[in-house]
Amino acid sequence: MHSTRKILLASLIAAGSLSVAQAADITIGMAEALSGGAAQYGHSIKNGFELAASEINAAGGINGNKIKLVVEDEQGKKEEAINVFKKLIFQDKVLMIFGPTLSNSAQAADPIAQAAKTVAFGTSNTADGITSIGNYVFRNSVTEADVLPVTISTAQRKLGIKKVAVLYGNDDVFTKSGYDNFKKALADLKVPVTATETFAKGDVDFKAQLTKIQSTHPDAIVLSALLAEGGPIMVQARQLGIKLPFIGGNGMNSVKIFDLAPGAASNDLWVGSPWSIDNNTPENTKFVAAYKAKYNTAPDQFSAQSYDAMHIAAQALKKVKLTGNLAADRTALRDALPNVKWTGATGAFEFTQAKNRAGKPAGYDAKQTAIISMTHDGKYIIEK
Repeated sequence: MHSTRKILLASLIAAGSLSVAQAADITIGMAEALSGGAAQYGHSIKNGFELAASEINAAGGINGNKIKLVVEDEQGKKEEAINVFKKLIFQDKVLMIFGPTLSNSAQAADPIAQAAKTVAFGTSNTADGITSIGNYVFRNSVTEADVLPVTISTAQRKLGIKKVAVLYGNDDVFTKSGYDNFKKALADLKVPVTATETFAKGDVDFKAQLTKIQSTHPDAIVLSALLAEGGPIMVQARQLGIKLPFIGGNGMNSVKIFDLAPGAASNDLWVGSPWSIDNNTPENTKFVAAYKAKYNTAPDQFSAQSYDAMHIAAQALKKVKLTGNLAADRTALRDALPNVKWTGATGAFEFTQAKNRAGKPAGYDAKQTAIISMTHDGKYIIEK
């Protein structure tokens, strides 16, 4: 009797008289710098992803399926990012990859994803040319080319800046791209440059460059740096009696600057980003409260962008009918992503298509409005 019922049940399912819904995991890779010099960004990014994924899963997942994150440490190194991308794509068979953390690593690893027709979604890559790699490359981090001119013009208007000195890292794709965009913006705004000095990743003594800058009497220092060098630069500048404002790029927009340059050393840093902790929209207020409750610390731009990126991907996934054919599902997700519009912690968001060097359509950049903030007494204050 028991075997007869099993046969009957199987027949009904095969005939379509009964349906069986089975939830499955949606496996998403996350390649971030969780050790090394860029780890202060990577951990914030990881927190943002995990917070968003937990919220999405708690609300029923995506069409009944739960998000499963496969986390890898790419150490902020190009070679390691390539290895991690290969592991996630070919061994773990993830649907898509978030990361890597630095633009340097993205330039090296994103071509792996493009060749494998797997979405690589950057949340902290802002250097020029990343999305020109191909049409499977996305980012919701606004480029330096879009943000830096607004940052400089706001600081110029507020502070009456007449001339500046420039200090930048010359051995990193992100900081070099930042310098290129700062240089162009300064030329467009007709702001003279009194001195241009450079440094390399891993440098710890910046007094020689700062002393040269000080001797040219600028009104501000334009700084294209990552936090590991940017924090000590600000500390040493103040030790030398340089009380000038700093105008920084994306790499300096983190609450961790207050740990690396404590007290007055971090004052008067001007940065631009679509996100500010003091932007009191309902979406951002909810995110900040949830982040503080989960991690017992304040979020930064990088956690906000990864949090929104997970929700952006979730919106696309809701439109995709997953078939179990990995290649087809990866392509279906790629096709759905460009149409997503989302209002989250970083404000209203949509994609805009980039072009490659030949002028043909390529990957997708963020279309968002920058908020300009200035640091004072351990806080970022929005400047109108």
